[in-house]
Amino acid sequence: MRLTAFASRNTKEILRDPLTFCFGLGFPVVLLLLLSAINSAIHEQAQMTMFNIDKLTPGITVFGMSFISLFSSMLIAKDRTTSFMMRLFTSPLKAHEFIIGYTLPLLPMAILQSAVCVVVAFFLGLDVSVNILLMLAVNIPIAVVFISLGLLIGTLLNEKAVGGICGALLTNLSAWFSNIWFDTAMISGWFKSFANALPFAHAVNAARDTISGNYSDIMPELLPVCGYAVVLLVLAAVVFSVMMKRNK
Repeated sequence: MRLTAFASRNTKEILRDPLTFCFGLGFPVVLLLLLSAINSAIHEQAQMTMFNIDKLTPGITVFGMSFISLFSSMLIAKDRTTSFMMRLFTSPLKAHEFIIGYTLPLLPMAILQSAVCVVVAFFLGLDVSVNILLMLAVNIPIAVVFISLGLLIGTLLNEKAVGGICGALLTNLSAWFSNIWFDTAMISGWFKSFANALPFAHAVNAARDTISGNYSDIMPELLPVCGYAVVLLVLAAVVFSVMMKRNK
């Protein structure tokens, strides 16, 4: 009950700022529309395609979740700077319950964000199939990765700092090393190795395999993402626990 009450409170905090909430849902759609328009213009002029909708849509759904990390980091960082968090420390909530309470409201938002992108993609030529629902499920681990990263950064840094880390650094990392705009395999050396060491490219590949029906290739790509999700979620809980003890 206490976990449900805390998660409910966090949901209200997210919905209390509808402009930011709509931006989080709408920006990936704007990006999808813009790149689709560029693709159509290139196709008309050069008779070639640069961003196929069946490959672009899974990539945008993953990239859009980088903004979810900004939501989670700002939420927990804001709580840390107010007396609200100090009052919560007197409650029977444990560190992992705090982290779960912050995570639960953000997961539906991440899934909704992906679903909105998919609906828009239908009008841009994406085939309607049952694989779409599977892709939404496959995107859950990378959503947990971004949420956990945000909670971890928000636990360690203040509101101003998390804006730069989650809003700029993390967004660029997920953009350049995710196979969305270009195949990282085309660039050898450290760039390819670094991209493969991060979860973003694996998440995009798993989502694309789901859309295309390559079911046997999904789990090899999804396992590293799940590993990152578990490790980051546990790490966020541990760091939050340390912070609780210091403040008590």
